[in-house]
Amino acid sequence: MGAGIRRLSILTVTGLVTPAIAAETIRVTIDRLKFDPPQVSAHVGDTIEWVSSDFVAHTATARNKNWDVAIPAKGVGHVILDHPGDVDYFCRYHPFMTGRISVAP
Repeated sequence: MGAGIRRLSILTVTGLVTPAIAAETIRVTIDRLKFDPPQVSAHVGDTIEWVSSDFVAHTATARNKNWDVAIPAKGVGHVILDHPGDVDYFCRYHPFMTGRISVAP
């Protein structure tokens, strides 16, 4: 009977272990006042990196107010995603610039 209980305990502990998913960096370029690609998919823990080739500054501002990233002219900005769900974002300086990130758990 003791061996049966021990075996069950090992199965239970082993069943709880899940492989870790390595975080990724997803690049969105900014060129001629556009986010490219305008929609990306990511996971919680991933980094979104905006790389601008424009000669003016931009922002990537979440409509849900979770983050507001400053992106200098010909510069880079980034955010680490910490909540699942769809996030619509825009540039505060150029509100017609919009994007969406679909964040999976």
